[in-house]
Order: sequence, then C-alpha cells, then structure tokens
Amino acid sequence: MKAFVVEHYGKDGLHAADVPRPQPGPRDVLVKVSAASINPLDKLVRDGEFKQLLKYKPPFVINPLDKLVRDGEFKQLLKYKPPFVLGHDVAGTVTSVGSAVRGFNVGDEIYARPGDLRIGTFAEYIAIDEDDVALKPATLTMAEAAAVPLVALAAWQILVERAGIGPGSKVLVHGGAGGLGSTVIQLAKHLGAHVATTARGSVEDLVRSLGADVVIDYTQQDFSTVLSGYDLVVDGIGGNNLMKSLSVLTPGGLALGVAGPPDAAFARQLGAPRAFEAVLSFLSRKVRWAARKAGVRYSFFFMRASGEQLTHLADLYNTGALHPVIDTVFAFDETPQAMAYVEDGKTKAGKAVLSLD
Repeated sequence: MKAFVVEHYGKDGLHAADVPRPQPGPRDVLVKVSAASINPLDKLVRDGEFKQLLKYKPPFVINPLDKLVRDGEFKQLLKYKPPFVLGHDVAGTVTSVGSAVRGFNVGDEIYARPGDLRIGTFAEYIAIDEDDVALKPATLTMAEAAAVPLVALAAWQILVERAGIGPGSKVLVHGGAGGLGSTVIQLAKHLGAHVATTARGSVEDLVRSLGADVVIDYTQQDFSTVLSGYDLVVDGIGGNNLMKSLSVLTPGGLALGVAGPPDAAFARQLGAPRAFEAVLSFLSRKVRWAARKAGVRYSFFFMRASGEQLTHLADLYNTGALHPVIDTVFAFDETPQAMAYVEDGKTKAGKAVLSLD
C-alpha cells in the first residue's frame, strides 16, 4: 500500500513509500482510509523532538537534571523509531476484524485517533485497536469526520475530565479559530459555559458563530488587561502568553498548557523512565511557581485515545451541537504540501484534511 513514512527525523524526513498492508491483531479492526487530517502533533513526532514544548533558547545554565534540555531532544518520550507511518486522525471503512473484535463489522464507517505508538493514518490502510475506534457520525462526510477525533477528544478531556466545566463556568481558549480552539468553544458552550477567546479580527464572525461570548483581537488588545475571573484557560501558545493567562484566573482556577511546558504527570502518562519526571518537573517549575503564587493551578495537557468518548462525541456531532471547521482539503498525494501549509501558518481556521477518496 502507499503511505507517507518518516524515514528519518526532521522536516525532510517524510516521504511517500510502498509498505506492506498491516495485518490486524485479534483486537484490531483493519480500516481502509478515506481521509486523515493534519495536527501540530504530527510535526513533533516527525521531527522526533519536543523543543517546541520546552521554549528554551540558549544560552542557559545546565544542571545534571536537564541534559535533555541542552540537547533539545525528547525522542525517548516518543519512542518512535524510523521508519514509521505518520498521522493521528482517520476516517474510513472497516475491511476486516480480528478474532476477538465484537463491536465492529466489515463495512462499518468509523473514525478514530489511534493510540500512542499505533499511529499511521497517512496511509491507505491502518489497523487500530477496537477500543480506540467509534462509528463515524452519520451526519459527517469522511473528510469532516477525519478532522475531529484528536481535537474533539482533547476538548472533552480538557473540559469534562480535567476542569469539570458546566453551567456558569468561565472558559478562555486561546486561538479560537484553530482546530482545537474551535472545538473547545463549541463544547464549552454546549456545557453551559461563558466562553472568551483570542483570535485575529478577520475570524471574529466565525468564532462568535461557534459560541464565543467575548472575542479579543490579539493584534489590537492584550487579553490580560480586560479579562478576569475565569475558571479555565486553555493555552496552545505557551511562553509569555501562558504566564499572562494565570492573571485572568479566579482563585483556584486552572491553566492547561497544550504547547508546554510539560510536567511530571506527562512523563507518567507516556510511561517514560522515572528520571524524566524530575526533568519535566524542572522544566515546568517557573510556571508552576507563578501559579502557586497567584493562588491558581497549572497543568500540561496531552490527550489520549478513546473510542468510548468518540462514541459520545458522535452524538454531539449528529445533533448539531458540534460541527467540524475545515480550512482546506488536500489530495493524499499532497501530504507533504499539506504539512508545510499547516507548519507555515497558512490555515485561516480549522483543520487541513487529506482525502484518499
């Protein structure tokens, strides 16, 4: 089959290749891919690094705990060894099922974010553990369904599991026109929250249509001077933007960093060696200290796969409570161009999708 394979780490490491069609294990479903989508995580995995999460720029002082910071490498956290197929979102049709699969049949249309170390959606076929798969929302096309698994799961896990958002809650999400931001706005509004977002003025109408109550044009205004009393901030920018976000939280409020810095809990989530917990605790010490001083909380967020949650989210898409935001649909052969399009910041709103149909 044709796939886009990371042959070596780095921007020039992704290439089209002919690879064997995967053989499903007992608990796997084999999926003929109709569409996939691009996520920022794809770049991190392709490059084999978490430098974007660290936000360190030389010169800085080295101590025995942060040799990894000096080297700028977090390959041991990712555990991917080239060559491997890239891609974290998929929609397609089940073509065969493993002997222990009970929840899916040949011909089912599904969507999924495969589990960590089982990625590979930039391909004509992929085998996925049935626990990570859900029936595709009936109201969505394959391209639309491929745009949502990772961001929808992230939004659910942030708002429902981590923050317990409900009626009367106040949520600020940065980058409200992005794939994650646009989903967080919709789900937070569905849960009854008051929602503020930062975005370019050119997309204000879009984010308001998604449910944003307050829109701050970050090119014209500093959000930290006009917002206050928020229960949750979802930050995908990091750096000074994250530090300023602490000031808009109500006492005990939570800032979730999607762009870093990572913390010790992230190392535990990935099952990394224990030494990494100390390293990541060190890396996040500045923002955690600032949060404690302000009487608020900070935590790094990294989503996980869940077919059960995708099943619930499918109901929300089918009823119209949520809908995908798509910027551009690329042909599968244009996967490297689609990656470059996202990396270069050319997306105006939502996700870039790869279509195999």
